Amino acid sequence: MAERRRMIQRREVTVNLPVVHAPGWLAGFVAFIREQGVVGLAVGFILGVAAKGVVDSLVANIINPIIGVLYKNGGQLADKFWCIKHSTGGVCVTKMGYGSFLNTLINFLVVAGVVYFIVKGLKLDRLDKPKS
Repeated sequence: MAERRRMIQRREVTVNLPVVHAPGWLAGFVAFIREQGVVGLAVGFILGVAAKGVVDSLVANIINPIIGVLYKNGGQLADKFWCIKHSTGGVCVTKMGYGSFLNTLINFLVVAGVVYFIVKGLKLDRLDKPKS
């Protein structure tokens, strides 16, 4: 018995957005907002700012203590520094805070990874490609 295959027909749905009639001097701005996807950009920006707080907390409260355990003296990663110049009393005057830099770098890598997996997972990268 021959195997039957079902073909799923793809239908494109067209949504008619309401037309906003703007005065002549504002028509160019309204067209720019529509064509460039500024609303989507604003939503993405707001969500990105909100996600930054979550990532900062993740790095400060979970990742940094784990890295601190790897150091022999423990502590937070952001507290690590190299002393460049000592005063006459032996106190460090000029510090190079490599721990703070690594903290920021870890934040960036976590955010970049999350954005990458969201874009790939939701297949949002297809939206930028021109339709052929």
